[in-house]
Amino acid sequence: METTIREVLAAHGRLAADASSIGTAADLYQAGLTSHASVNVMLALEDEFDVEFRDEDLTKSTFSSIDSISTVLGSLVRV
Repeated sequence: METTIREVLAAHGRLAADASSIGTAADLYQAGLTSHASVNVMLALEDEFDVEFRDEDLTKSTFSSIDSISTVLGSLVRV
């Protein structure tokens, strides 16, 4: 899952840093993720994992790190 998240971030996140080198707990917003880019990341993740983020998951904190994205995606993929 982490590899796929990194690939989506690289393709859609418009990060200033290389997505493959960002720590899993690093703040993606400090790495250059914008609110617009986070929407693109969300849509790409939904397509990639065939899930839909719940309304309560659509928060800045959900997309603040690879760890937080993984946690939410993990709960959606299991459902």
